[in-house]
Amino acid sequence: MFGYLVAAGNVLEETELQRYRAVYCGLCRSLKRCFGQPARLTLNYDMSFLVLLLSSLYEPEEESGESGCMRHPLGHERFVMSAVSDYAANMNVALAYLKCLDDWKDDKNLTALAEAKTLRAGYDAVKERCPRQCAAIEKALNDLAEIEAAGRLDPDAAAACFGRMMREIFVWREDRWSETLRHMGDALGRFLYLLDAAMDLDEDAARGRYNPFLNLAGEKGNGERFRDILRMQLGECVYWFDRLPLVNDTGLMKNILCVGLWSAFNQKYKGEGSEDGSGSV
Repeated sequence: MFGYLVAAGNVLEETELQRYRAVYCGLCRSLKRCFGQPARLTLNYDMSFLVLLLSSLYEPEEESGESGCMRHPLGHERFVMSAVSDYAANMNVALAYLKCLDDWKDDKNLTALAEAKTLRAGYDAVKERCPRQCAAIEKALNDLAEIEAAGRLDPDAAAACFGRMMREIFVWREDRWSETLRHMGDALGRFLYLLDAAMDLDEDAARGRYNPFLNLAGEKGNGERFRDILRMQLGECVYWFDRLPLVNDTGLMKNILCVGLWSAFNQKYKGEGSEDGSGSV
């Protein structure tokens, strides 16, 4: 994942902030429980959103408490974890492993290769438990690699690969909500890919790396152009989000979707776009 799916902590209520941190710590503990200590190094906030979403939808029994860890050796942090946390940990490891392989293939990054070797056994276990999701991730990344190798400057085609991957990651169970979750995951995946491309455009152009927006490199007004594209994708995501029967943590999730997701973009393209500098849909 890209690390953009985070909350804007400065506008959260204290109870929401505590809940957010507890879910994050619970995901960290699930990574250790399912895959061992090294897997905790792959932790990021992206999958915490998935925990919040699926927990609100399915309301699994949660385990909570306080504990110290390697990230907080001097104190105790509150954690909340459940079967959903374990599922998100599985998806976290799968994404981290395949991302490392991709980095090795693209850049011959030795650190990525070493990390991939560390995660290989964990990924094999995930593939047995979640074959549908892993097959979708592998195919999406292969399709995206073909687009990149061909140099196709087609943002829609490239983003669609990431959307198809997220479609399956968002579906924990095949039930009455699975198609709504697929639609939401697809739209969010496309948004995340296009956001990352917009954020990396200057660097990719300078280094001669693939980016679906390369034909816009160096042009003025890209901030507003990208903002319009991203609003359309995120608007679709929020449309499907609103059709889920969610009660718990809805304010926190809306914060992530409508405020936190725009934080890095607004910083990079400060002064371009809406008068208040937000990108909210």
